[in-house]
Amino acid sequence: MSDELEITVLLPCLNEAETLEVCVRKALASLAELGVAGEVLVSDNGSTDGSQAIAEAAGARVVHAPIRGYGGALLNGIDQARGKYIIMADADDSYDLANLGPFIEQLRAGYDLVMGNRFRGGIEPGAMPVLHKYLGNPVLSWLGRALFKLDGVRDFHCGIRGFSRDRIRKLGLCMPGMEFASEVVVRAALAGYRMTEVPTTLRKDGRSRPPHLRTWRDGWRHLRFLLVFAPNRTLVWPGLALFALSLVGTVTLALTPVKVAGVTFDVNALAYACATLLVGAQLFLFGGFAQIYGRVEGIVRDRQLTRWVRWLSFERCVVIGLSLIVVGLAGTVVALSDWGLAGFGDLDPRGTIRLVLPSVAAIALGFTVTFSGLFASLLTLRGLTPPPTGPAAAVPQLRTDEPSLA
Repeated sequence: MSDELEITVLLPCLNEAETLEVCVRKALASLAELGVAGEVLVSDNGSTDGSQAIAEAAGARVVHAPIRGYGGALLNGIDQARGKYIIMADADDSYDLANLGPFIEQLRAGYDLVMGNRFRGGIEPGAMPVLHKYLGNPVLSWLGRALFKLDGVRDFHCGIRGFSRDRIRKLGLCMPGMEFASEVVVRAALAGYRMTEVPTTLRKDGRSRPPHLRTWRDGWRHLRFLLVFAPNRTLVWPGLALFALSLVGTVTLALTPVKVAGVTFDVNALAYACATLLVGAQLFLFGGFAQIYGRVEGIVRDRQLTRWVRWLSFERCVVIGLSLIVVGLAGTVVALSDWGLAGFGDLDPRGTIRLVLPSVAAIALGFTVTFSGLFASLLTLRGLTPPPTGPAAAVPQLRTDEPSLA
């Protein structure tokens, strides 16, 4: 592959005959004005409206993207790009392809990912749906910053962005749909890549047909991706907090009823405390599984993950699980004895239930922990280094001061 080009402007395409030519010509004109050696690459997703011929006639290089979807087209384009840097943008003439200078400047300065910011650059009236402008983009951008500490990224889903070709390839990106836009930012953040933003403008696109983006479907895909890639904040810490609070409640209510603001919490509250105890433990364990899975699949690499492997080892989990089961069975034996005595009216049945519920919870938690160790062991049968059979094998070493997953 030739490396003599500096910039590849990458345009994913699916039936963009109305706007593709003007996008290609704007990008080529901008590169020429800046004196940059570059190309415009159209990654076509199976257009049936003649987009391929239009792009070639305008001066672009066209490649076929075999995987359908926005992400599929971009992944193919990244693989086929000849430029040292890639600037991707939509082919609907909504982004300012005539002004590529700010992106190129920051890429040359050493940033791995340069995001456009439409809110700083200006949004033409009607260019962005009200729901996207005031709810979707702000909420998802805030969530991305909160989950992944991306203080410098204010417009998480801007469609024009630049990145180093070789560095982006090392991330092992794989999402074929619209959530690819989130994957780029999240995976770059987890890898410790340098990121910045530059102002860019957004205008109404030039198409007469509806956009490919589907507000609720694709919005949910972005949200799901952000949550899945942040197990510490969505599973581990909430699970640990819920477990701790439930444990305090379970122990307290097992000993005596509690009166708060004139309301008495008794065995009914104890039943809920035992249930939330199990839920909290399961959330915590699922977070550990997510961390291990991310490492095994090559999504992330971090030395901190060895603690999860150590704590969720099969041997350790068996010891902890069997201990909990023994404690629960011992409580059950005592409870059965109390039931026998209660039949003669010697004991309050509610006192017996105070012992039964925590005992049952201990047994259930014991089995959960035991089989969690088995599942974690299954995840690590190959060890923590993925086999070099795909792009994920090229994931770079993360900085040791970064969390494995957020």
